[in-house]
Amino acid sequence: GITALGWATSPHFRCANLLMLPKFLGKEGRLYVLSFVFAAIYNGPGANLWYNLMETKRSMECVVELQVNHTRHLWQASTAPLHQVMQELVKSAETLNTEMQNISDAFVEMNEQVASEEGYDLRQRPGTGTQPAPSTQELYETKTKLRCDAVIERGLKRCTDHFKKMYNKCMKQVSMPLVNHLICLPMQFGFFCHSVKLMNQWCKESIPVDGNFGYMYDRVNSSVNSLSQEFSASVAYQEEHHEMLVGTEIAEQLRKEVTSQLRQEGARLGLAVSFFRLLLSFTFLFVFFSAFHYTYQYCHNIGFDNCYITTYFRQIDARRGEQNKQTLLPLLREEISSFIFPCKPAVQRPERQHMVLELIRCIPLLLFLLFVCGLDHFIFSILSIIQHHSFIEYSYQTSHHLSVNVMGTSLMAQLLRGTIGALNTSFDTEVETSNLACLPQPTGMTRQQYVNTCLPLGALALLCLVQVYPFRLRRAIAAFYFPKREKTRVLFLYNKLLQQRKHFLHLQRGRLARQARRPPTLVSGDRDTGCWVGLPLSLDPAAVLGPCSPQGMSLLQWCRRRWPWLRRCLRRRCTLCGTPETLRHRPCPDPDCSALYCESCWREMGGTCLACGPADPDLAQDSSEDEEEQGYAG
Repeated sequence: GITALGWATSPHFRCANLLMLPKFLGKEGRLYVLSFVFAAIYNGPGANLWYNLMETKRSMECVVELQVNHTRHLWQASTAPLHQVMQELVKSAETLNTEMQNISDAFVEMNEQVASEEGYDLRQRPGTGTQPAPSTQELYETKTKLRCDAVIERGLKRCTDHFKKMYNKCMKQVSMPLVNHLICLPMQFGFFCHSVKLMNQWCKESIPVDGNFGYMYDRVNSSVNSLSQEFSASVAYQEEHHEMLVGTEIAEQLRKEVTSQLRQEGARLGLAVSFFRLLLSFTFLFVFFSAFHYTYQYCHNIGFDNCYITTYFRQIDARRGEQNKQTLLPLLREEISSFIFPCKPAVQRPERQHMVLELIRCIPLLLFLLFVCGLDHFIFSILSIIQHHSFIEYSYQTSHHLSVNVMGTSLMAQLLRGTIGALNTSFDTEVETSNLACLPQPTGMTRQQYVNTCLPLGALALLCLVQVYPFRLRRAIAAFYFPKREKTRVLFLYNKLLQQRKHFLHLQRGRLARQARRPPTLVSGDRDTGCWVGLPLSLDPAAVLGPCSPQGMSLLQWCRRRWPWLRRCLRRRCTLCGTPETLRHRPCPDPDCSALYCESCWREMGGTCLACGPADPDLAQDSSEDEEEQGYAG
């Protein structure tokens, strides 16, 4: 909406909008291309350099971790056998305690059986009195005899009770008197049960107890009591952890600090890139303001960008020629270097100077690009050399064998064989590693990436070369929208150049008149003495020597007349503008005057030689070179 309103109401707005096109191809557009140059450097060698730096960091971290792991493996290989022995000893101690507990539990039943007082009457035991305590063998034999008597007595009682029970039952079944007594008479033969007492003699003479039972029982009981009360197996060890590699924590802390610092720098760089991209969004406004500034200066500053020899300038000069007035075209040699001919495709001197300055400004970018690419290639080369020549294979082989033999078949030998036998260890370790995972994996830029990186810079340099043509278009666009202003500017330029031309001719006449007044003794062939002093370096001394010495002749002039073939080497120049001698140059008609004029200067002089013509007293007055230069520059 703003653009439509501006196009409808303001020619300045329309002109500024059209001027944005050449501005985009000019300095403002190069600023936008400059952003692509930095983006290409950032995404090309910059990103690759950052990746290689991160790869270097990863490789260093991996090498440190690999060394720590190798030290840890060596430590484990040296301490693993001892650790295994300690664990086996702890297990064997637990096993020994369990076996001893099993033996004690197994002997409890026998001990209870021997110490039991069941099966006999304690009152039947004989009194001990003052006799010593009986042995285990005597005590167990007495218990066995008493148990045997108790068994016989219980059998006799049960037999007698059975006869009585059968007699009572028979009497109940047979109810006839006298008959029942006769039938139940056998049931009264309970006296036969007393025949069991005959076994008492067998109990006294044939006791089923081994004669060595008491001694063996006492020995075993004593051993079991000793094992359960005085013997215990306990193995304890304490493991203390120490640093296996001095400086590991420092290396880990250093790795974290480096990683944190790189992340911070990466975040800052990303923030800068984001801010730079944000600024690029305002490039359109910058170009528009620049175009509007050009329009404003064009309309308010009559000398702004007013150095073009346009068609209207030629029309003015042709009109003055028809009126037999002084004209300016063709321009003098000194004047051509300050003006631009828009219709000429060649790059002209004012444009060339500006173009060279812009190209010089591209040199820091080129050097920066070469520096980043060179640094990236240098780091890539170093990492590639490390990758291809730093492969190392590590091989660790350890063997540990310990054997302890316990001889014998006794209980203690078996117990020791179960405990000390834990020292029988065998430990073999074989570790093969390499630093393949720690080798850096750098990436180099391909040819296409280099081309993509250099293309924006090439486009920037190309814009510097072709910017002269869009710059010519700026004046044409402004002249289209402001034709009256264009005519005023061209008239101002023509009048200013006309005044400069008159002032220039006035200065040249004065210079030649002052040289004509100098004495002839100052004739010399040396550029630093005589009449050559004070002459411009572009002027030939021999061309103005005649006025300096009418009766004398310089060495160069004498050589030119003596040997004509030297004229190709000793070329003279125009007395006024200093252009080299050509076939169209006109010498002074006076044979004694050696002045030479080009066609344009001869026309400006009106066909008269300033060197040998009548001297003007006003022009012959001395004037400082500062005043001449100041007037000429104006």
